[in-house]
Amino acid sequence: MKNNETQISASTLLTVNDLCKSFGDLVVLDHFNLTLQKNQNIVVLGKSGSGKSVLIKCIIGLLKPDSGHITVFEKEITSLNSDELDKIRKSIGFLFQSNALYDSMTVRENLEFPLRRHSQKRNESEVEKMVVQALEDVGLKHTIDMMPEELSGGMRKRIALARTLILKPSIILYDEPTTGLDPITAREIIELMNTIKRKYGTSALVISHDMNCIRNAGDLIALLWDGKCHVLDTYEHLLKSEDPVVRNFFAN
Repeated sequence: MKNNETQISASTLLTVNDLCKSFGDLVVLDHFNLTLQKNQNIVVLGKSGSGKSVLIKCIIGLLKPDSGHITVFEKEITSLNSDELDKIRKSIGFLFQSNALYDSMTVRENLEFPLRRHSQKRNESEVEKMVVQALEDVGLKHTIDMMPEELSGGMRKRIALARTLILKPSIILYDEPTTGLDPITAREIIELMNTIKRKYGTSALVISHDMNCIRNAGDLIALLWDGKCHVLDTYEHLLKSEDPVVRNFFAN
């Protein structure tokens, strides 16, 4: 697929059209285009400093683009006020590279935090049920009263994912989900990402340098190059590509 092709349909959850973002003279995103469909995972691949994290921050409204459009659930992100943006964010989960768990809170309290932060009224029984379900989804129910410091790196990643899942987002943004993990744990996280997609029908935008993650977690790969979506295609097709830019990443 070419970088300027976008598909708009009833199943479209996210569209990025002609997105531009610069910092001074440094052009990071230069008319970047991308479309995310329901029940689809797209991995964004690019060199360090190429703009992958900037793209994510623009999508969730942490950075304001210089120009272009970002539409999530048919809402133009750049035109929303803070309250409207918060409502959109309830349906977007964000798994931070650092996990961003609160060290002073138990696992239970970490998972309760997003439930109590949002305005919907829930009784204690509902909160408990949602916390337990989220932990069961990641296979760590037994850690409910543990502190983050008692958990391994892989367990902390799973707890962070459980906290992301607890509000049942339609889209999950994964920022380097396997960075810093050993190969076995990284494979377990990738398998968990795919299980979540199958179970809940979520869509995901995944930022990753891990070729195993790129191969196994993405339905499509978006190659970010010179600020643009240079190509959007399957791993298998990119592996066979003769494009010199693609070969930089997929050469055997």
